Amino acid sequence: MNLFNLEGRRALITGSSRGIGYSIAQALGQAGASLVLNARSQDALGSAADALRGQGFRVATSCFDVTDPDSVNRAIEEIESEDGPLDILVNNAGIQRRAPLEQFDDDDWRALMATNLDSVYFVSKAVARSMIARGRGKIVNIGSVQCELARPGIAPYTASKGAVRNLTRGMCADWARHGLQINAIGPGYFATPLNKALVEDPEFDAWLRKRTPAGRWGNLEDLHGAAVFLCSGASDFVNGQTLYVDGGILSVI
Repeated sequence: MNLFNLEGRRALITGSSRGIGYSIAQALGQAGASLVLNARSQDALGSAADALRGQGFRVATSCFDVTDPDSVNRAIEEIESEDGPLDILVNNAGIQRRAPLEQFDDDDWRALMATNLDSVYFVSKAVARSMIARGRGKIVNIGSVQCELARPGIAPYTASKGAVRNLTRGMCADWARHGLQINAIGPGYFATPLNKALVEDPEFDAWLRKRTPAGRWGNLEDLHGAAVFLCSGASDFVNGQTLYVDGGILSVI
């Protein structure tokens, strides 16, 4: 079990004041990692950090905009100079916008791509430089079953997550030789704030439970094992992969 021990590792999790990011931070803390939480709201970030410290975890915070490369570069430099090297990066920040594609607002397209895709590029590049110099590091990108699937009204989101999957492969192609492992987690349908509209829609709720072999929504704790595995020594020869945690939804028609 020592393969999964994260003692002595420092992990930055973007978009970690709530939802999937917060839950993954909790899992990494339970495995022994020191945590650096990120969000754009200082108040939300402070509340999340206090809650995790209350569980006995070592927690720092860094409030920066993951879509702004200058802000990203300054923040990563500050984190590593003040707190120490980053061994793990989890690119979790993301947003959703829903509308038929022909009615989709151009500004919403740009905002969605900036948050879901550009941020993965900006933050990974900033963190990878020092990981490459040290000859090791773990990067985990949060994708979605929408890396593989589409549904009406979310074509831009699907495009962004498909790009994250292939960017993960590209990072592997460039950085694996330097001792980095870069993989992705593809959550299925989870009861999170991002999916609030779907969770509260009785018709969609019934459809999802019938469509998913496991017969339920995902619970945030269902992601803990995958996250710890991909951030730990247990995955040292796993690279460029997307691990779907979806209750089997991708396995059936």
